Amino acid sequence: MLNKVVSYRDLIVWQKGMDLAELVYQITASFPKAELYSLTDQMRRAVVSIVSNIAEGKGRESKQEYLHFLAIAQGSLTELETQLLLSIRLKYMQETDASQALALCDEIGRMLNAMRTKLKATTNLTPNP
Repeated sequence: MLNKVVSYRDLIVWQKGMDLAELVYQITASFPKAELYSLTDQMRRAVVSIVSNIAEGKGRESKQEYLHFLAIAQGSLTELETQLLLSIRLKYMQETDASQALALCDEIGRMLNAMRTKLKATTNLTPNP
């Protein structure tokens, strides 16, 4: 029997995204209280957007819609990477503390790129008449 992905929960990229979300929530818990409604909130929203868009795309009816939501997840991922790097610059966290999160970002990014490339290769992206 083929190992078929049935649910978004079966996707390794989604599982890794959930690991990243948990890590980002842990990291931002120690940020200054002044950042609660700015950088902390932005980072948490970005990481939630990654896994949410992977899930939503998987639940859509067409490959084109799936590609669209994977592209949004990719954008949220690069947003989060930028925010992690800014957090290091602002000395809210040490580079060594961010290394696990940045490594997960890199891995998830590669996985999303591979998924998008594969979907594009198997999808007719011309608009419906």
